[in-house]
Amino acid sequence: MCGVGPFITIPAMVSVMVGPRALLGWLLGSIVAMADGLVWAELGAAMPGAGGSYLFLREAFQYRTGKLLPFLFVWTAILSLPLILSCGVIGFYQYLGTFVPNLSPVENHVIGLAMVVGVVALLYRRIESVPIINIVLWGVTLAAMGVTIAASFSHFDAGRAFDFSQSWMGNGSFLAGLGSGLVIALYDYTGYGTTAYMGAELKNPGRVMPGSIILSILAIGALYLSMQLGILGAAPWQEVAKSTNVASAVVGKYWGQKGAILVSILVMIAAAASIFTGLLGSSRVLFNAARDGVFFSSFGKLHPRLHFPHIALLVMGLIVAMGSFFAVPAVINILTGVTVLIQSLGQVVALTVLRKRQPSLHRPYRQTFYPLPSLISLVGWSYAFVALDKLSIFLSFGWVAFGCIAFLIYARARKTWPWAPPEVREEFLERRRVNVEAG
Repeated sequence: MCGVGPFITIPAMVSVMVGPRALLGWLLGSIVAMADGLVWAELGAAMPGAGGSYLFLREAFQYRTGKLLPFLFVWTAILSLPLILSCGVIGFYQYLGTFVPNLSPVENHVIGLAMVVGVVALLYRRIESVPIINIVLWGVTLAAMGVTIAASFSHFDAGRAFDFSQSWMGNGSFLAGLGSGLVIALYDYTGYGTTAYMGAELKNPGRVMPGSIILSILAIGALYLSMQLGILGAAPWQEVAKSTNVASAVVGKYWGQKGAILVSILVMIAAAASIFTGLLGSSRVLFNAARDGVFFSSFGKLHPRLHFPHIALLVMGLIVAMGSFFAVPAVINILTGVTVLIQSLGQVVALTVLRKRQPSLHRPYRQTFYPLPSLISLVGWSYAFVALDKLSIFLSFGWVAFGCIAFLIYARARKTWPWAPPEVREEFLERRRVNVEAG
């Protein structure tokens, strides 16, 4: 969650919400994120394993549709995960503008391509873990946020921050603008479910997972809201909406060029580190799914000499590079569309299905006020989806439809559902029975 997102999306949020009403976008995003986080919390605590959404969808929908849903999750992840990283590439060359202003679009794209190629080259070897890089990424991003917030509030103008003198939503619809703001906010909040992908490594997932999800949403939400409020109070919103490196611009305005340079360096380091760790992790998603027999086997192949999933890495790197050629709002819209259709809505349904299909499943955490958070998550993600532009909605449905065709080819080769009865294996119920029998 703690990444470069707000440094590149705050201008878009201010633009679609017409100034200070951007705060409403962040608030609505935090409500939907918290509701969805409680969906992740129950599912993750009940099914701790290395897979997260992949496990949830596999366990819930195996009874009627076999491996279709976990296959489609990986299929959409091929697009959504690298597109998240594409925004990091865009953020990198936007903040590079502090040092080299007036770069042409072609020059920006060349820089982005060179960056992706460099990261893939660094990853083109066996790497077991990157804990130090993750800690550095976290610390650098917090430092960039801290400097931006401090500079903003050192010259904070409450009248400017809460200036609602403009018409409610300019010339557009308030609901449409709020929906677009929700899409941006949910993109920035993305990451609170990461703990669920590490469930197998947690000592007490029933306590740690819900706690980490809830606390992270509260903490990051407070940071994002503070950063947005401070920037609105430090600069006219019309300037913010047009800025490409808003944090550097605001800090430089009050703390001079050295402050702007410091923030730009921090954001660029965070962007580069997030691309490095993101590509490393996302390539392993395809690799693990292929090794588990739920995706095309070619993605499960290791490099013959260096022993790492090179095919998955190259494919993900290629998509990151392609995504960097588009504007940030377009990238966010497309990745949001494919994520909502399978993962976000699918998990809400999965929670309810598993409560009915596997009532004896051990649930260390049960969703508070169920089913209200599930309903809020369902409505929130649906609202975000319909707020997307028509092209993004069309492309999202098209990508999922294409995935269904790919699944039929895959299933035919493996002679699984729908060409054979679904294979039902209640892994976590079986694991629970074994543990009970073992005392």
